[in-house]
Amino acid sequence: MSVTHPTKPVVLTIAGSDSAGMAGVQMDIRTLTAMGVHGAAAITANTAQNNREVLAIHPVDSEVLANQLRAVATMPIAAIKVGLIPGREQLTAVCNFVKNSSAVERRSDIKSSGAPLVLDPVLAGSCGDSLTESDLTVALKSELLPVCTLLTPNRQEAEELSGLPIRNSDDVESAARALLDTGVKAVLLKGGHSNGPLSQDFFCSKEHTFWLTSPRLTTDHSRGTGCALSSAIAAALARGYALADAVVIGKMAINQGLRQGYGIAGDGGPVAIERFPGQQIDLPLLTRGADANPEPPAFPPCADAPLGLYPIVDRAEWLARLLPTGISTAQLRVKDLEGNALKREITAAIELCRRYDCRLFINDYWQLAVELGAYGVHLGQEDLDDADIEAIRRAGLRLGISSHCHYEVARAHSFNPSYIACGPIFHTTTKDMPWTPQGPTGLSYWQDMLNYPLVAIGGINRERLPGIAATGVSGVAMITAITRADDPEQTCREFHTLLAAAIKPE
Repeated sequence: MSVTHPTKPVVLTIAGSDSAGMAGVQMDIRTLTAMGVHGAAAITANTAQNNREVLAIHPVDSEVLANQLRAVATMPIAAIKVGLIPGREQLTAVCNFVKNSSAVERRSDIKSSGAPLVLDPVLAGSCGDSLTESDLTVALKSELLPVCTLLTPNRQEAEELSGLPIRNSDDVESAARALLDTGVKAVLLKGGHSNGPLSQDFFCSKEHTFWLTSPRLTTDHSRGTGCALSSAIAAALARGYALADAVVIGKMAINQGLRQGYGIAGDGGPVAIERFPGQQIDLPLLTRGADANPEPPAFPPCADAPLGLYPIVDRAEWLARLLPTGISTAQLRVKDLEGNALKREITAAIELCRRYDCRLFINDYWQLAVELGAYGVHLGQEDLDDADIEAIRRAGLRLGISSHCHYEVARAHSFNPSYIACGPIFHTTTKDMPWTPQGPTGLSYWQDMLNYPLVAIGGINRERLPGIAATGVSGVAMITAITRADDPEQTCREFHTLLAAAIKPE
């Protein structure tokens, strides 16, 4: 009897060995396994260390290191994580491998492309002892940083690499941007070693700039945090996640690891990441600035009843046709009106929904929704920067936010909305989207993870509806499956009845 086994992406860690088993390659392999990828390793140094001190660092001979790298080069490497590089010879061996291997993603001015490279610039251990040659920084900046996808320094390392002091959040942003000038594609400047009740990391690239904020977890079991974080990010990249998503996933993983850390013989111990992160408790708040409220006030709930069938229409006349079918939630999404015509359309929709006791969300036009007293507002990610979220909150309106990935879910989480819409579940022609459809499996992941009511959207039709309802989501948004049906009213009635029976009350 033959058995078919799934394949796993391969992540190569190039790092030092920790004799205490709490950091370095030992932590990397445990983390990579927990994140669902296969870990290969090339050891740069054998260190003698424990919780209290680094007793010795024995760099691996550069030829031995080069042989390790040649051996693993035959594997289908999906991502590379680089940790401790103890000396100039080891740096040269790593750089030669990186620059000559087709497995490594590089800047457009350097040949070839392939796997992303995450560099955790280990310049000192948790106990404060130096772990690299003092003159290595210049070579690291000039030779390895320019070929990195992501650099993950702590504040001390960022100061040394950037040459800038870091005293506050403005300094954090300045240092991270200075590091971008070295040629690295992106920087995640970690805040774990700073003081205060919050742990805040700053991410910047040419495409994104954001802060990730979580409550600081006070624990004696925090060895290997930098190794675990960078390995978790590399694993997420290997699994196909975009860089911004991988960073959020990595932050979730390290929050999980800090919660689950363990001691050894009554002493402090390592973080312990046991699985791919999937709990809201570990989800950070993603904000544009560092002044995040760690406990943002919640928007009003959408009553006790599930959102159910959630038609999205572009005119009030559609509501006049569909409301008699029994739906209790709807969205007005108008794209081709403005001025008084737009105001009249929204007014008519609000009045109709009040008559039928239907929860009406106005898409985008939050000012008119506030002015006219709508039930709620639905915003896409692109609208969050411009909308006055506090004005919507003060007016007592509900807020729904669209999301498509970990980055966007973390951003929605920072507003504590009334519900989160997840999609696309299936391919849809209604709107151009760069995201891969999540399918019922992806939707179930979000449903299990998040405490918010979820609305599924994207490509859902009659055949797919039972499977989506089975995930337990609060609502199912539909556009063309209703508006392009031969009999929209009858179709809406059938879908509403099916969901009302399948979705349990909140």
